[in-house]
Amino acid sequence: MLLSNEDKNRLSDGFLDLLTENDFNKGTFQRPICTRFPPEPNGYLHIGSAYAIHINYTAAKKYDGHFNLRFDDTNPLKEDIEYVNSIIEDIHWLGYTPGGRIFFGSDYSREIYDAAAALIRRGKAYVCDLSPEEIASYRGTLTEPGINSPYRNRTADENLDLFSRMKDGDFPTASRVLRAKIDMASPNMNLRDPVLYRIIHAEHYRTGHDWCVYPMYDFAHPIQDAIEGVTHSLCSIEFKDHRPLYEWVLTQLEITEAPKQREFGRVNVTGVITSKRYLRELVSGHVVEGWDDPRLPTIRGLRRRGFTPESIRDFVHQIGFVRHQSTVDYSLLENSLRNDLKTKAKNVMAVLHPLKVTITNYEEGKTELLPIENNSENPELGSRKVPFSRVIYIEKEDFMEVPAKGFKRLSLHSEVRLKGAYFIRCNEVVKNEAGEVIELKCTYDINTKSGTGFTGRKVKGTIHWVSARHCRKAEVRLFNPLLKEPDSDVDGEIPWGERINPLSKIVIQNCFIEDSIKNDSWDNHFQFIRHGYFCLDRDSSEESYIFNRTVPLKDSWKGKSKNK
Repeated sequence: MLLSNEDKNRLSDGFLDLLTENDFNKGTFQRPICTRFPPEPNGYLHIGSAYAIHINYTAAKKYDGHFNLRFDDTNPLKEDIEYVNSIIEDIHWLGYTPGGRIFFGSDYSREIYDAAAALIRRGKAYVCDLSPEEIASYRGTLTEPGINSPYRNRTADENLDLFSRMKDGDFPTASRVLRAKIDMASPNMNLRDPVLYRIIHAEHYRTGHDWCVYPMYDFAHPIQDAIEGVTHSLCSIEFKDHRPLYEWVLTQLEITEAPKQREFGRVNVTGVITSKRYLRELVSGHVVEGWDDPRLPTIRGLRRRGFTPESIRDFVHQIGFVRHQSTVDYSLLENSLRNDLKTKAKNVMAVLHPLKVTITNYEEGKTELLPIENNSENPELGSRKVPFSRVIYIEKEDFMEVPAKGFKRLSLHSEVRLKGAYFIRCNEVVKNEAGEVIELKCTYDINTKSGTGFTGRKVKGTIHWVSARHCRKAEVRLFNPLLKEPDSDVDGEIPWGERINPLSKIVIQNCFIEDSIKNDSWDNHFQFIRHGYFCLDRDSSEESYIFNRTVPLKDSWKGKSKNK
């Protein structure tokens, strides 16, 4: 995705961009501006990931620099090639294409190990035999300094030997770690001799059993950035307290033109779960269908639900650069989609809760093709011919036998216009034994055909319809917030099953859609008149159409956000 000059100018409002621009103008780096997005391949991307990708991608492209996709794959217990492939595909789909600049942290295993050995030789790292629980207890608190490990003063030769044996598999998992030797009394907890390496005896999805020691992210991160020529390591705000450790590693390794870590605010979205931990729990516990469940804010879930890459890019672009944690209303994302689709999506007529209408004075067996525009806001999309016949279906809610005040659709002994067709009058109501309305007997006025300029009288409303002989049966899925209390704290002991909104997915069978749908591409988006924007679900087939509602037509966004 190339940035237009307008897009580049709009980026200048962000404080991160001002920092980058200053470094660029001063010639701080003798290499192109380079940023990176470093996902762990232990889950799928979500809407929050799109925001982080957008910031890094646009910051680099404004200065015609490089954008790296680097997999932080230094934990063999959770990573899988499935996640790697999905992340690459989703980033390309979003339009933030890294080109050939796709890297893997595991490819730098030797370089990172050698860097750790260099720190040992300089007296800046040591092998510690304390258990994880002991390390935590020795660390101190925010008001009390930590306690030095009894293994802190091992000689460099002893540490090098132990570290080599750790690498060779001589010790069991978690029995020893390599720690930085910094300051156990530092007010920054991240500098209290943090762990740099740990032992994990497990097969890695890329390196197999070549390694059984793996670096911690805070140690691998700056080294990987330096190897790739990253100039600006743009991270979310929770890494701000980790920046001194990032800089300490680069300083101790004497990296010239060292990359700079800078932070931006984390963005949460109302009503959705963006914690990868919780998303994994929902998927692994089969609370949802999978990572692409349309109720999830994963990129796969949004794609399946019908969101477009353009709408997601517009959403994150509107948020802009934020310095602190912010919460954005989900309806802003919906609004971005409506704006994207309103002139793109084909308008079709779909009846979700059908009520049979027989037009008694229309000739049996006759079919009339009526021209109806494909998009009322975009004449360039042209029109289509929609069959009209004696028996049609309308929405049940478009009829009231005794109309309530303000009701402007069809009722007994009243008229309404059928979209693109004629006026019809309801003359008789047919009910079943339970007293439910199952059919309307109507007549039409041939003089009221749409497009003829008829002005003889007016009706209060227009309703949509489908011809009973020229429609397709379909299943329609409507989505609501996944959780009963979408914005409540998800921490706690309440099982996921008790948190799920039973109306988060509503399946409507035996809907009817105009037959013209068969001529459209399966990746098209449709506006079902009055119902919203829809797309075909992956469960569909030529014999069985299944539509997901992406978003209703009503725009309820108030422009609200909550800053924390």
